[in-house]
Amino acid sequence: MTRRSRLLLGMSLIFILILPACTQGTVADGNGDQAAPSTGSARSASQESIDPAAPGANGASTLSVQDSLSTVEVVKALTPAVVQIVTEARAMDMFNQPVPSRGVGTGIILDERGHILTNNHVIAGAQRITVTLSNGESFPANQVGGDALTDVAVIHIDAVGVQPAMLGRSSDLQVGQEVIAIGHALGLAGGPTVSKGVVSALGRSIDTSPHNTMVDLIQTDAAINPGNSGGPLANTGGEVIGINTAIIQGSQGIGFAINIDDAKIVVAQLMERGYVERGFLGIAPFNISLGLADQLGVPVTEGILLVRVVPDSGAAKAGLREEDVIVQMGGESIRNTGELSKFMIANLPGETVTIVFFRGADKKTTQATLGEQPKG
Repeated sequence: MTRRSRLLLGMSLIFILILPACTQGTVADGNGDQAAPSTGSARSASQESIDPAAPGANGASTLSVQDSLSTVEVVKALTPAVVQIVTEARAMDMFNQPVPSRGVGTGIILDERGHILTNNHVIAGAQRITVTLSNGESFPANQVGGDALTDVAVIHIDAVGVQPAMLGRSSDLQVGQEVIAIGHALGLAGGPTVSKGVVSALGRSIDTSPHNTMVDLIQTDAAINPGNSGGPLANTGGEVIGINTAIIQGSQGIGFAINIDDAKIVVAQLMERGYVERGFLGIAPFNISLGLADQLGVPVTEGILLVRVVPDSGAAKAGLREEDVIVQMGGESIRNTGELSKFMIANLPGETVTIVFFRGADKKTTQATLGEQPKG
């Protein structure tokens, strides 16, 4: 067994296993390889996008919330904007026979045109998507776009008179603040399930695989179960401040939501072009760990281990090699693949960035010009 094979085997054993609070009968797509981006099929390149800097610019009410509402009032206000998403797909078994699968998740109505926000893992691989509104009406849905790295997706239904949710600002959240989770937990009949808790922590990171980390998550003790994925985490003003996405397997009272501020940035790109544009460095990244750092002789336990460097890419031209560990880009610390993903969204093709990395115990600096993500 080669040294690289031993490294990959070790990496497959070190990541934290999480249970996505998502669909029944579907598998979450955790592909975080920068060399293999996930894109969705665009509905229209001319679609009007959400301004991530304007929480009320999604077609929803922009009324300011001066007083906290009761839980009952929040649920009444938000429920019309919460939908159930049912996905269907067919796979072939070992005898080459079709095996149907069905998944259940939740979505949030973004605007009066019928755009719906959900988790990418809810709709990834679906051949048929059906959305059911709070009034019981059902509509077929098509995918506008999805992004596996951030686990954000947008779908669309042709429906008239839908009520969009009001999006808040997750940057205003404080630890200890009360929050309410709404979603179609376990696909139970009779409408969405409501649970209440607090913001347990902010800025959390969780590894969904050895090569993908979700960052800046909201941790909450509000109950999140399979089927809640893609549903809203709301403040007591009835504003959506997070998207329920994951729980730690075997834990109690530890759930996570994507913060709405980051989601708005991804949604704007998905609605504009159907995919998220990122600068492309040309690497296959893995999160470094204490064991890998010891094996490689690297004096850091946070950073991005390069498992592969794409020939003729910006990384290759900058002199980066396999087993290098990147710790900083453009003056920003890069501790995991989630931070790498956010950096690439903010730094587009054509930009030149300074990279600080370790090659064994030696700290080095280079400059790389970012390219365009390969399509397909």
